[in-house]
Amino acid sequence: MRFLEVVGEEINRISKKYKIGDLQELRKTIKKQSRLASRKIFDRRTIFENWAWHYGGRTELQFNIGIEGNFLRYGVAFSLECSQSLPSIDVLVPKMARFNEFLNEYCEDFSDLRMWHYEGGVRSAEYMPSSIPQELIREGVFIFLGGRLDKERVDYDLILDTFDRLLSVYIFVEDAQQNFSHKKGQRDFRFVSGCTDKRSSTSGVSVLKEFDIRLLHNDYQKELYFRLSKMYGEDSVGTEVYSSGLSIDLVVKMGDDFWFYEIKTSSTARACIRQALGQIMEYSYWPGHQPATKLIIVGAIQATKEEIEYVDFLRETFGLPLEYQTFDSGDFLVV
Repeated sequence: MRFLEVVGEEINRISKKYKIGDLQELRKTIKKQSRLASRKIFDRRTIFENWAWHYGGRTELQFNIGIEGNFLRYGVAFSLECSQSLPSIDVLVPKMARFNEFLNEYCEDFSDLRMWHYEGGVRSAEYMPSSIPQELIREGVFIFLGGRLDKERVDYDLILDTFDRLLSVYIFVEDAQQNFSHKKGQRDFRFVSGCTDKRSSTSGVSVLKEFDIRLLHNDYQKELYFRLSKMYGEDSVGTEVYSSGLSIDLVVKMGDDFWFYEIKTSSTARACIRQALGQIMEYSYWPGHQPATKLIIVGAIQATKEEIEYVDFLRETFGLPLEYQTFDSGDFLVV
């Protein structure tokens, strides 16, 4: 078997443990198909020598793997190369607009990944995830968002974890009815206790600093879960709690009340507060979302006098149930 055939089959096999394993069921629902187009993510009909896309993905934002020299790329892509199965890029243009809409809102969620594109067979430099510029929306361009791995050390769990994260982009792009707001009174908040198992190390070939930030976040989240579980019980604490298309780092359930935690790893409390404030307020105050009785930002650095005064000002002036807690080797320090 060719290299990508082996990789594709292994991804198919392991994907049953991941949300991406239900991709074809999801496509059947979104496309209102009467039956499954395939039971696999990657089908032999869409696996070629140097690239592959998910079955049915030629006219979609496609989950894509490919060979780039000594590396294996993995992520999502728009392929604007016309063919018999894509006679015109017109079907992809509105989907690229929705991709841009999503990335404009949530690009920081993918800051450990990179984008690049091919034009005329020439690969661009890598750049941070962002909206697709108008000049790239033309026939013959290939636009990619994802990561790269050494072909000799393929980490399938990293690939599938990345696919799971990118699934929210795919759903927003492909389902024109999908949005991240809900009508008042229609809450989509799903508290599930427990801790999502995430890696603390990786063999990914990307910008190491960005990977380190995400992995440090994972370590903090896990440790915070264990500490709060000891304090309030395992059934009262959950991580990555779903809320109307968003994911809250950690939630504590106290009877009918909920405390939302957002973890940041910046080098100052001010930066942590700045990065977390918009997110944690949206979790609680967007119309139709589950309101929280506490909004807790967790950082690695103790707050200064001025930073404490800022949190106090927000709490007293706007009535926000806001706290800043310091994550260190001891107890949490609350301001």
